[in-house]
Amino acid sequence: MDDKKMIAICQLGGEFKTNRDGSLSYSGGDAHAIDIDDQMTFDDFKKEVSEMFSCGINTMSIKYFLPGNKKTLITISNDKDLKRMITFHGDSLTTDVYIMMETPDVSNMPASRSSRTTLSEAVPPIDPPLDVMDNIVSDTNQPNFSLGAPLDVNDGTNNVVAHIDDVQIVLPEISASLSLIHSNEEKHVKAAQQWQNAITGVGQRFNGVNEFREALRKYALANQFAFRYKKNDSHRVTVKCKTEGCPWRIHASRLTTTQLICIKKMNPTHTCDGGALTGGNQATRSWVASIIKEKLKAFPNYKPKDIVHDIKQEYGVQLNYFQAWRGKEVAREQLQGSYKEAYKQLPYYCERIMEANPGSLATFTTKEDSSFHRLFISFHASLYGFLQGCRPLLFLDSIPLKSKYQGTLLAATAADGDDAVFPVAFSVVDAETADNWYWFLQQLKSALSSTCPLTFVADRRKGLKESISEIFKDSYHGYCLRYLTDQLIRDLKGQFSHEVKRLMIDDLYTAASAPRPEGFQRCIEGIKSISLEAYNWIIESEPQNWANAFFQGSRYNHLTSNFGELFYSWASDAHDLPITQMVDAIREKIMELVYTRRAESGQWLTRLTPSMEEKLEKESLKVRSLQVMLTSGNTFEVRGESIEVVDMDRWDCSCKDWQLTGLPCSHAIAVISCTGRSPYDYCARYFTTESYRLTYSESINPLPDVDRPRQKDSSQVVVTVTPPPTRRPPGRPTKKKSGSLEIIKRQLQCSRCKGLGHNKSTCKEIL
Repeated sequence: MDDKKMIAICQLGGEFKTNRDGSLSYSGGDAHAIDIDDQMTFDDFKKEVSEMFSCGINTMSIKYFLPGNKKTLITISNDKDLKRMITFHGDSLTTDVYIMMETPDVSNMPASRSSRTTLSEAVPPIDPPLDVMDNIVSDTNQPNFSLGAPLDVNDGTNNVVAHIDDVQIVLPEISASLSLIHSNEEKHVKAAQQWQNAITGVGQRFNGVNEFREALRKYALANQFAFRYKKNDSHRVTVKCKTEGCPWRIHASRLTTTQLICIKKMNPTHTCDGGALTGGNQATRSWVASIIKEKLKAFPNYKPKDIVHDIKQEYGVQLNYFQAWRGKEVAREQLQGSYKEAYKQLPYYCERIMEANPGSLATFTTKEDSSFHRLFISFHASLYGFLQGCRPLLFLDSIPLKSKYQGTLLAATAADGDDAVFPVAFSVVDAETADNWYWFLQQLKSALSSTCPLTFVADRRKGLKESISEIFKDSYHGYCLRYLTDQLIRDLKGQFSHEVKRLMIDDLYTAASAPRPEGFQRCIEGIKSISLEAYNWIIESEPQNWANAFFQGSRYNHLTSNFGELFYSWASDAHDLPITQMVDAIREKIMELVYTRRAESGQWLTRLTPSMEEKLEKESLKVRSLQVMLTSGNTFEVRGESIEVVDMDRWDCSCKDWQLTGLPCSHAIAVISCTGRSPYDYCARYFTTESYRLTYSESINPLPDVDRPRQKDSSQVVVTVTPPPTRRPPGRPTKKKSGSLEIIKRQLQCSRCKGLGHNKSTCKEIL
């Protein structure tokens, strides 16, 4: 795509609306056209947009839609993103680009305390200047100054002017403070003034008591007073001012034969100053939700402490943390839908997946009480891509979900031809158990419907060792080295320092990576010199299932099961959503991933994928120092730093790199060059651009109307799914460790006897 040019239709000032099918449409605002090409840099593009719309270059966000996908906006943030947008639109002459301005506002933008200056922090202190003033006027060396000197704030300059006898002193710092205080008060009034007429008087009608109560709260906030209920039930409400002796009072009740609530009596007169307002008594969770709903939609990570701060600044109402948290939960449910309703939609959702994506498998089970048990999803595009273009290698791992009803995500991911993660199947289960893993693998087996032997990289615990061997009988199970080292550290009974444990783990990884038995033995001998206990543990841990020197399957040098970190991050980002929305968010991510990689690979001109081309080129550079001893057969001797034997018929080299990676090693390339053949002919087919394109050749189709179950025939059995009984415990969720070395905690070391496990104060060593 040399010198690709197109016109970017840049639009600013409009708004997005969500259509019934979930797609977005844009209306309003201004539009201008900019010529772009694949040589334009992102900074130049932003600068031209900034000049065209006369807007700030540092406060704009630039987005676009993928062709054929109006549900997901893609952000342009660097040169690569800009070139990718041009590539995606192929031969199209135009593309729509949306400019969004991000205007920082201290009171409106949610952020942590550490990342912004709050309004209260921005206000200069009032007391110190007044102290200085007192010192000046009380100085015995200034007899003409008096403590009763008036302060004038109306000098036309927004400064405080002190007239002390015939001397005028200007205090701009005090004036700035007072100006901010006045502006805050005006801001509180301005924010709530929209509700001043929420209650108009006798005869006003409402659709129900809830609507009346909501209007009453807003009216009280707008008019700066607090109230309390005298009577409050489903058909009548009587309210009086909270200040004792104040005559303000209102009574509303249901109109006969209707559900309408009408104000029957009202005394609108106040004799109080509404001082109890700021206590947050009238701020119910529904009121807080109505205030923050739109802001939460724009900023999903809006924190309760920022909600407390912003409502105080905007409405003068002081909430506590839990009021803010509960209000956020209500607003989130209003935006996302009910968690309970999402479980009820599971049967319909699974049907829609398989209807829209034939060949997919979406199934679930419930317990005897109809509560949710487990859900399995695998799209046809993933199954087809894995079988046609990926290595027969699967990584099994899990992550805990931090949703309202907890649960665990089980996943099977693969490595595509460019060594990037490729999602194959995933499952949401109530807990990570041996039974749930067995069920997951059963569903995976039925979805794959392939007799090709597979290699799994997974933990050996949680029933996986038995389940894999039973369900996939001809498969190979490579133990995940991350889980293996975790177990080694837990099982060691001796007291070892943090440094010694690290050394043992380093030696274990080196032993696992060693291609030949002598290298493996050399590494574990190093562990033996540190701890005989650790050495014996390793020997009994079945090295044939995790060491390259003995493993019979093909892991392509992948030693750990947490290969799919990208996929797990998608689930983590969507864990707050109801279950069907969480799964749909993952579906959209996979759909975007498939489309993006398919478009990128369409531009490749190499025979292998980029990363494999690079690896083959590095091996080719080593050939110059090698000497090939030609023979009459297809077995060759190659001399360099070592002497290796290459068998061209078996695609085998005694260094074992060819077998471990699937790419010819330098010794094999030297032989191939001497025989006049091409190294590409001796690379595993999974690394070719052709296989990569097959991996991403199928698409994941959108699911229209997933939130609206169809009407079922009366003859059909309606399956009811309720939420699982587990609930998220209080407190901050624990984070799953991403690396094996992180589980090693530094032990206490006594400064007196140098022993481990205690300190000086508890040392029993006799001095």
